[in-house]
Amino acid sequence: MQLKDFDFLSDSTEQTSTRFVTFISPKMHRFDLAILTTNRFYGKKIVIDMQSGRSGVLGPDDLEEEGVLENVFRISEEQAQELAQFLVLVLGAVHFTD
Repeated sequence: MQLKDFDFLSDSTEQTSTRFVTFISPKMHRFDLAILTTNRFYGKKIVIDMQSGRSGVLGPDDLEEEGVLENVFRISEEQAQELAQFLVLVLGAVHFTD
């Protein structure tokens, strides 16, 4: 196969910023994350759990929704609460642009 054989819906490259962070929560849960900042997703960030490979596009509004972190990362409610306490400090505000 060649590239011409694919029907691309989108294909772009951009500069991003990636923060790698590993921490132990107060209840001794370990988190290894990569947090990507991009111009896409209205200011939300791509959060990757480096242990499981699971990822989600998250903003502060997602942290307020019940069950989001549990479902995205397949973690317990207790772990999700601790992860949310960290993410609220680093996700920042969502920006809507026209």
